[in-house]
Amino acid sequence: MTTHLPPVWPGAPASLLSADRRRRDIDVLSGRRVDVVVVGGGITGVGVALDAATRGLSVALIEANDLAYGTSRWSSKLVHGGLRYLASGKVGVAWESAVERERIMAAIAPHLTHPMAQVLPLVPGLDPRLVGAGLRAADTMRKVTGSHLARPSRIDLADAAAMVPGMTPDVTGAWLSWDGQLVDDARLVIAVARTAAAFGARILTHTRADALTADGLAVTDALSGESWVLRAARVVNATGAWGEHLDDRVKLVRSRGTHLVVASSSLGSPTAALMVPVEGSTSRFVFALPQPEGLTFIGLTDVETEDPLDDPRAHADEVDFLLHTINRGLAVPLGRDDIVSTYSGYRPLLAGVAGSTADLSRRHAVLDGDPLISVVGGKLTTYRRMAEDVVDLLSDRPCRTRRLPLVGAQPWQPDAGRLVTRFGGEASVVAELAQGDPAALVPIAGTPVLPVELLWARVAEGAVTTGDVLDRRLRLDLVPDWRKAVGAHLGSGASDVAMGPYTSSV
Repeated sequence: MTTHLPPVWPGAPASLLSADRRRRDIDVLSGRRVDVVVVGGGITGVGVALDAATRGLSVALIEANDLAYGTSRWSSKLVHGGLRYLASGKVGVAWESAVERERIMAAIAPHLTHPMAQVLPLVPGLDPRLVGAGLRAADTMRKVTGSHLARPSRIDLADAAAMVPGMTPDVTGAWLSWDGQLVDDARLVIAVARTAAAFGARILTHTRADALTADGLAVTDALSGESWVLRAARVVNATGAWGEHLDDRVKLVRSRGTHLVVASSSLGSPTAALMVPVEGSTSRFVFALPQPEGLTFIGLTDVETEDPLDDPRAHADEVDFLLHTINRGLAVPLGRDDIVSTYSGYRPLLAGVAGSTADLSRRHAVLDGDPLISVVGGKLTTYRRMAEDVVDLLSDRPCRTRRLPLVGAQPWQPDAGRLVTRFGGEASVVAELAQGDPAALVPIAGTPVLPVELLWARVAEGAVTTGDVLDRRLRLDLVPDWRKAVGAHLGSGASDVAMGPYTSSV
């Protein structure tokens, strides 16, 4: 059957993003001046929009493509406490990471985060004293920041093998530590954007920034071709790896981070992450990170690159590096035939004089100017702090986001169904889109995706093209076979085109 939905229905949340709301916001903004326009719909940009809106500023956010189009969706899906930064002496970065991790997990997005066990086997060549010292330092940070994660501990090999069945037995021992895992990084971006919208921010995807003007920003609607001047008192450049295009003060080095996607069954279906040290390093690891739906992500690399911005791709030597390193910790080595897909993203790092991008600072910087402010560097875990630093330049009012729950926030529920796992407290609202049709709550053949998710992406999450739905809301870019099946269900194949009225075959 076919389900038709209005863009808004009685009792609909105020945070809804839809094509209709986008059109209305364009009409309003074409004749109004806002306090701040944010350029960039990644995690930093939506974080700035939320912080500014909650302090009472009028806010517009524009994004040339889609929410979570760039770096923000290509992470390891972690909110982490910065163990690596401690190991390399970057205590300030580690502290900031640990503080923000606790805020995200405890208050901001507990429905999208949960504790993740990590097993670190003592493989040949790894000094157990260094491991112990590093984990004890991380434990001190954990306690001081009030984290609810368990403390690290030595575990016997039987317990380690039970959590990571594919682990090599050729080890002298193992450590167990804990960090924060995200259900999905793009879902965090969407939740922050929708929360900002609930506070009045106007979110315009597929809207390109053409040039700064005397009173704002010249922009173009990529869907209609319409151009106009978006009038604003201040402009925030939060475009990440694209930051140099809007502000010539920004000097970045791009680092490509690549992950492999494999079936968890090829690793014995682990319930904990496997950490394997990179040969010759005391602070870098390759992780095998189990995900929902039977997938595991293996990553990541750190390679300086000047490849095209809009199409990050894994290089063959990165695939070889990841396989070689993770295989040091596995009983049965993985090969290229085990790879379901790869994904890569660019870290926008502040330019420095270090020998490699792995050594450059993960700190962020805010470059103040009139009317343009640029925020550069940083990482996903500390997005909220980056946003706070920006908005402190725009408002004297106190920051409200340190413990502000995002839409759907509720305590994490282990072993919950797909809708609760992905939408938290909004799961029942999403399910209501089935309108009594049980087929809308049955996974599309060969995939975990429920048809109601296709509707929700469009009426609530700002998806206006098929690529928005398939790649940024459902993350089917990670499993090509799933993308093909859901694309066929949507009636679009793999094309990325603007969609019509709110209609979906269920």
